[in-house]
Amino acid sequence: MTPAEDAHARAVLDKAARENFPVAPFFLPRAWRVDLMAVYGYARLVDDIGDGDLAPGGTDAVLLGLSREQADDRLALLDAFEADLRRVFAGSGEGPRHPLLRPLRATVRRCGLTPEPFLDLIAANRQDQRVSRYATFYDLLAYCELSANPVGRLVLGITGTTTPERVRRSDAVCTALQIVEHLQDVSDDLRRDRIYLPADDMKRFGVDEAALTAPTSTAEVRSLIAYEADRARQMLDEGAALVGSVRGRLKLLLAGFVAGGRAALRSIAAAGHDVLPGPPKATTFGLVRELGATLRREG
Repeated sequence: MTPAEDAHARAVLDKAARENFPVAPFFLPRAWRVDLMAVYGYARLVDDIGDGDLAPGGTDAVLLGLSREQADDRLALLDAFEADLRRVFAGSGEGPRHPLLRPLRATVRRCGLTPEPFLDLIAANRQDQRVSRYATFYDLLAYCELSANPVGRLVLGITGTTTPERVRRSDAVCTALQIVEHLQDVSDDLRRDRIYLPADDMKRFGVDEAALTAPTSTAEVRSLIAYEADRARQMLDEGAALVGSVRGRLKLLLAGFVAGGRAALRSIAAAGHDVLPGPPKATTFGLVRELGATLRREG
C-alpha cells in the first residue's frame, strides 16, 4: 500500500469516531478490533459509494479500476466494488485493488466469513439508487435485512458466537438501530430525495412530504415519529436478550449497541419527537446511563 493509499484508507476509517455506536472499542481483544475495523472500512466505503459521499477527485474510482470520469456513477462503482469483494474471497489471484479491502482478506479467512453479508450491503446500496420511498413498514424491514442486519451477523462471525437464536436477536437490534438512525436523519435523507418513513404510516397520521420539508415538525409529524420510535423500541427490547447470551467483553460491546439505540430514542423523545431541525443526539451521560441500565436488565 502506497503512502497516498494508506492516507486515503485512514480518512475513511477515521469516520468510525463519528458513528452513533462504538465500532471497535479499546476494551476488546486486539484481534477483534483489527477484524471489526476491516469490516467497518468495507461497510463505510460501500455506504459512501451509495450515498455519493466519496472523497472528491475520483481516487476511489481509480482504485477500483474505473476512470475518474466514472466517479459519480454510483452503480458502476458498486459493480466495481463487488468485483473487488470477489477478489477478497478468491482462493488465488491478485487480491483486492482497493486498500480498504486488502485487510478484509485476512479477516475473512481467519473468521471463516462468507460473502453473503457483504453482498447484502452492496445490494442495499444498489436499492438506494432505485428506491427512494417505502410503501409499508414491511417493505422497510426488507430493506433493513440488507442494509443493517448483515453488520450484526458479521460481528457474531468475528467473535465466533453465531447461533440461530443470536442471529435472530441480532437482526432485531440491527433493524431497530437502522430505524432509529432514519428517524434522526429525516431531513438529511430528504435532501437526498429519500424517505424511510413508510407511506402508509404517513397517510395514517396525515403527513405528506411537504410537511417533512418544514423547519420544525407539526403535531402530526411528531405523532408519526413517536409511533415509529415505539416500534424501534419494541424491536430493541426483543433483541436485547442477545446481551445476556454472551460473556465478557463481548457482552459490553453488545450492550453498547443496545444502549446506543435506547439513548438515541430517549434523545428523540426529549426533543418532543421534533426531528426536522436536525438529528437529536444522545449525550455521553445518557449513553452511559443506558449502558448501565442495559447491563443490569439484560446482563
